[in-house]
Amino acid sequence: MQRGSILGYDLNEKSCQISYYDERKEEPETLETAVDNYQIPLLLGYYKERWAFGKEAKKLLVIREGEVVTDLFQRAMRREKVRIGGKNHDAVWLLAKFVSLTLQDFEEISQITFAVPYTDIDVSKMLKGIGSFAGVPKECVNVQDYKESFCQYMFYQPKELWQYESALFYCDAQEIRAYMLRKLNTITGRGKDMFVTVDEVASAKMKELEAIYPVLNVDKAKDADEQFKSFIQNVFEKKVVSSVYLTGEGFENNWYPNSLKVLCNGRRAFLGNNLYSKGACYTSMRKVFSYDEGPVYLDETKMTEQICLRMRVNGQEGWHPIVSWGTHWYEADGQWEVILEDTSDIEIHVETLAGEELQVETVSLKGLPERRDYSLRIQIDVMFLDERTCRLTFKDVGFGEFFPATDFCAEKILKLGGIHGQFNSMS
Repeated sequence: MQRGSILGYDLNEKSCQISYYDERKEEPETLETAVDNYQIPLLLGYYKERWAFGKEAKKLLVIREGEVVTDLFQRAMRREKVRIGGKNHDAVWLLAKFVSLTLQDFEEISQITFAVPYTDIDVSKMLKGIGSFAGVPKECVNVQDYKESFCQYMFYQPKELWQYESALFYCDAQEIRAYMLRKLNTITGRGKDMFVTVDEVASAKMKELEAIYPVLNVDKAKDADEQFKSFIQNVFEKKVVSSVYLTGEGFENNWYPNSLKVLCNGRRAFLGNNLYSKGACYTSMRKVFSYDEGPVYLDETKMTEQICLRMRVNGQEGWHPIVSWGTHWYEADGQWEVILEDTSDIEIHVETLAGEELQVETVSLKGLPERRDYSLRIQIDVMFLDERTCRLTFKDVGFGEFFPATDFCAEKILKLGGIHGQFNSMS
C-alpha cells in the first residue's frame, strides 16, 4: 500500500521511524507500527531462508529462533562483516536490506531525508548509498542530524512557538540533554535570509533515572523530578523561551510533575517521539516543493559562505547562488548550464556571513569562439576538494546542431575561509 512518496526517516542505534507526507492533510503523518507506537526496532533476522525485520526479528531473538543481527547501525559505521544465513555480509548491506524492508510499502519514493544523531561525510555517503539501494536516486536522498531535524520541524510550526528561543529536552534511561533553537546575529545586507542554529546547552547524567525506568519508583521519582526541575531552571536562566519539546523514551513515565509546572510556566510544552522523523519529512517537502523561503539552518559543520554568479533566472537577473550557505561542503558539488550573452570575463562573488567583505574573482573566457548573443552555452561544474577549496570548471558544450562544442575549458580554484571559527563569530 502506497502511503506517500515524500519521506522522513529517523534512524538511530536502537530503532527507526518513518513519517510521510499526507497529501490530504498537507502535512507529515507518522507510520504506526502498533496503536500509538511508531518505533521499528533496528533488528534484522534470518529464518527459514527468509529475512525478517523490526518486531518480527525481535520475536525471533526472544524465542531464539533463526539468526538476528543487533547493533546494526554501529556495525555498518565500522564497516564490519557479519555472518548470517550461511554467508558473510557487509554490515552496510545488511543495514540497507533493513531499510529496504521497512520501505517496502512505499512505491516510487520521490524524496527521502534521513535524520540521524550525528552526521559527517562518511555517514552521508553511507546513507545516500543505502537510499540508492532502496531505489531512490542519490540526488533525492538527504541526510541531517537531530538538531537540524528539530530546526526543520520548528520552521513549520506557528511562528509564536519560536518567536524567541525554543527548547528541546531529550531523555533516555540515564541522561537528559537540553538544546536551544535561537536566531543568529549575522551581518546586515544579506538579503531577507534569517539564520538560526541549535545549541546543546546542557546535559546531565541522572542516576535516579536508572531506578525509575521502566518501573516507577516513587521515592526515586521525586528525587529525579527535583533534579530535573533544577536542571530546567538553570537552562532557562536569563532566557526567553517560547516553547518546549520533550522527546525520548525517558519521558514516557510521568515522573516529573513539578518539573512540568516549570516547563509550562508562560510557554507551550509538547511531548512526543516523532519530532525527528517529521522534521526530516519537512526537509523532503521543502526539496520536492522547491520551497526556499524561511530560515537557513547553520551549525559548525555548515558553510557560512555562498558562491554566486550573475544570471537571469525565470526572467529575473541578479546574483544567484550556485553554492548556498547552510550546506555541507561535501554535498555542495553540482553542475549548471548557462547561456552567455557575450564572451567577456565571468565574475564570481563569494559572500560570507562572518564579515562584510565581498570576495570577487574573475574567470577569463579568452579562447572562447565569438558567437551571436545567446548561442554560447557553458557547462559549470562545482567540485569541493575539501572544506576550504572549491574548484569551478567552465566548458564550452556547443549549441545544438548549430555550433559544435569546442575544447575550451577554464578552471578557477576558490580558497574559502573555512567553517571553523566563523560560525562562532555570529553567535
